[in-house]
Amino acid sequence: MSRPQRERIFSGQRPTGPLHVGHLIGALQSWVRLQDEYECFWGIVDWHMLTTHYEDTHELDDNIIDMAATWLGCGIDPERSTILIQSQVKQHAELALLLGMVSPLGELMRLSTYKDQLENLKDKNINTYGFLGYPVLQTADIAAYRATRVPVGEDQVEHIEKAREFVRKFNNLYGRGKQPLLEPQAMLSPTPRLLGVDGRKMSKSYDNAINLSDSPKTILKKVNTMVTDPQRVRRNDPGDPEVCSVFAYHRIFTPEEDVEQIAQDCRTAAIGCGDCKRRCAERLNALVAPTREGRARWLERRSDIEEILAAGNAHAREVTEETLQGVREAVGLR
Repeated sequence: MSRPQRERIFSGQRPTGPLHVGHLIGALQSWVRLQDEYECFWGIVDWHMLTTHYEDTHELDDNIIDMAATWLGCGIDPERSTILIQSQVKQHAELALLLGMVSPLGELMRLSTYKDQLENLKDKNINTYGFLGYPVLQTADIAAYRATRVPVGEDQVEHIEKAREFVRKFNNLYGRGKQPLLEPQAMLSPTPRLLGVDGRKMSKSYDNAINLSDSPKTILKKVNTMVTDPQRVRRNDPGDPEVCSVFAYHRIFTPEEDVEQIAQDCRTAAIGCGDCKRRCAERLNALVAPTREGRARWLERRSDIEEILAAGNAHAREVTEETLQGVREAVGLR
């Protein structure tokens, strides 16, 4: 099987609710830039959503449309990228089934992300076959497109390494000197991990996110809940910016030339925590506003979104079916 002319990229997001600012700086901004250099496939991975939210799917369709509108609103171009819905490309499931036949159970159970989610999502019953097999399906998502690059955050690097192992084992078993599947490489985001307003990883599951659909008032309200230096009790007390969650945001969102001044003003009590939070909220709103407005415009064109998704699904099926034909032949399936 020949390689594509341009290197392919696959990445996806789960339609579990509104996207947040962590998705924007950690993924979407780089996705927009990558469109000019790579053949890009961006998946709305609704089967992955079911691994943790299988008990509540009544908003799934609306969440898919909202995700597509947000992607389009931030600059994902359907003329340069393929936007697809995972469940509408059945080849993902077929390849996941075949990979699952050779994926060791113990390796899945030892993944740190698996153990962390079990600990952090105790309110959900995720002791399921589907949740345990998440990395296998993720491997299939990537390998079905013969994608060689996967834009991910640090928390997903372990999964990409596991995907490489699964692909390598499959090729060793069935390749007979060929490569039915390609091993992907992680493409790390240059943006540091963004914490939520409660100090944990920003996540829809933890309800601690600043969403891309949030109004300026809502953003300010959320920023105001963030913890600053606990030793700074009064306005004229000097603070320590290094232990302040708000200053961690300034390091990411405020121009570099202003960050040290904010730190100095905190240490000398020249600025109060309330004013520091207000400035942070203003920076966040300036970042979010273009995507928020673009999303709103696309949501008024739902039929256009549906057409874009239908075309993306059709193209994705063509590309992945070519891969699956080679895989079936390698395994010996008629």
